Amino acid sequence: MKNVYILGISALYHNSAAALVCNGNIVAAAEEERFTRIKGDPSFPVHAITFCLEKENITMDDVEKVVFYEDTAEKFGRIVTTALLNAPQGIGQYLHSIPAWITDKLWIQCKIAKELSVKNDKLLFIPHHLSHAASAFYPSPFERAAVLTLDGVGEWTTLSWGGCDENGIRLFKELRFPDSLGLLYSAFTVYTGFKVNSGEYKMMGLAPYGKPVYADLIKEHIVHIYEDGSFVLNKKYFSFTTKMDTINKAFEDLFGHKRRQPESAMEPFYADVAASIQAVTDEIILTLAAHIKQATGMRNLVLAGGVALNVTAMGKLRKSGLFENVWVQPAAGDAGGALGAALYGYHCEQKRKKEAKIPIKTVYLGYKIKDADKEDDARLRQLGAVWTVHTEGELQAKIAQLLNDGKTVAVARGRAEFGPRALGNRSILADARNADMLQHLNLKIKFREGFRPFAPAVLEEDAAQYFDIDGPSPYMLCTFPVKEERRQAVVFGETLEQTAAKARSDIPAVTHVDYSARVQTVNKEQNPFFYGILRQFRQCTGCSVVVNTSFNVRGEPIVNTAEDAYQCFMKSGIEYAVIGNRLFDKQLQKGGKSDAKGKE
Repeated sequence: MKNVYILGISALYHNSAAALVCNGNIVAAAEEERFTRIKGDPSFPVHAITFCLEKENITMDDVEKVVFYEDTAEKFGRIVTTALLNAPQGIGQYLHSIPAWITDKLWIQCKIAKELSVKNDKLLFIPHHLSHAASAFYPSPFERAAVLTLDGVGEWTTLSWGGCDENGIRLFKELRFPDSLGLLYSAFTVYTGFKVNSGEYKMMGLAPYGKPVYADLIKEHIVHIYEDGSFVLNKKYFSFTTKMDTINKAFEDLFGHKRRQPESAMEPFYADVAASIQAVTDEIILTLAAHIKQATGMRNLVLAGGVALNVTAMGKLRKSGLFENVWVQPAAGDAGGALGAALYGYHCEQKRKKEAKIPIKTVYLGYKIKDADKEDDARLRQLGAVWTVHTEGELQAKIAQLLNDGKTVAVARGRAEFGPRALGNRSILADARNADMLQHLNLKIKFREGFRPFAPAVLEEDAAQYFDIDGPSPYMLCTFPVKEERRQAVVFGETLEQTAAKARSDIPAVTHVDYSARVQTVNKEQNPFFYGILRQFRQCTGCSVVVNTSFNVRGEPIVNTAEDAYQCFMKSGIEYAVIGNRLFDKQLQKGGKSDAKGKE
């Protein structure tokens, strides 16, 4: 039987990616930024596509369909219509956007055909939110589910929901631009001094330091929420329809403070603002979910879109019990649109019913770092690297012991994860029991804000000993409370960083100020090597929780290749690195330790 390959592509906005599906199974997926080393790279994903094809040892002649994750003509229509409706104020934004459309984005069909040497009849363009919906349903473990997609904006749609079963995806309702939960959250991201499309995580981490004292003000003036969870934004406070900006003076006047300047001191006021918009976001999502449950009668809910990466809201949704099961696409953002496009092309375009036997098996879908690879060895030696080689068992035991000794260990081996989370194959690990580790990792390793939390990885069978958790959480997509018996009283310092540095539990490096933790549970089937590390760590410490953060520094993508991993290791304060089956000790490397810092 001939293999049926479908290639999905997302590109030209941010986080371009490619994904390849074979007979309904996801065989390869990667973001372009991992190869180009440009954070959030929006360019056409030539490298990611090449990787996907080479992974399966095929050419474009073997690909049945190429599916793009949005309808570019419809999106261009929204930009032109918005400019006309807001003329003359919107002319500046229009003139800023139009060159890229005229020279590049409008001709994406021609670009794909030329870059991949395929004919137009092999190409398919589907709506943005349909890509998100397909990415959520088809890899899920459910035969039937309600689906909810939320992001900034696709073509016109900002939010959609519907039902999915063996016959396909039916989107019943949508919300349209400019009413957008993603854009609302991004507006507050800007107001609190962070960058759109990357700073949302920072504001989410900031929120627990504040109180939602402005939630009612937001609901009274900025966003009106209806009983079914739909909402309307008050355009008086926003400028994203007319300018290359998000908020305006009226927004600042409403709160009585100017927007925070990037890198300036974090005043408690902005933490309260972050807590307030997080509370409003939680309310909208929970209200929506309740309405969707009533309207569809489904037991399961699947989600995708950038807003689905809001781990606080997803944790509350999961805890609410509105649905028996809540499943979030691990690569929920625009990169995951490539995956959804490929899956839609296989199931819907080819009219193939979903098979329960092929849910997503792994997120380790990217570039593979091999053991004893001659090319990698040669390049590492050119960089002046020295290392020792070990078996898997030896590495697991050595990593566990180094963590117990208070060292940080970076791990880059096997296939890279697809999506924003490092889940053991491109990770920096540390001892979660170490009260000083949070500040050390933030300031000396990641070169980022000292108030930001770190996630725990824990043996799946032990998770309930540490967290109030209702089942596996393999993709680090929800927050769960640390168990009360493990908590210590929160001590507040004069600054957020001082507060962050205070221990709040017996696993202080992964306990946020509100006692929450973005948990990754690990089992042997999911990641045998990482599972072995945790087992060894438990054996020598009695604890099976470690810090797991992505192997990168601020402003750079997560490492991809062995060379990327070594270079990141050398310019950070990481003390040991495992790259493939090689163990690197920083003190033995030429150049020793670098003081280089990451960039925004």
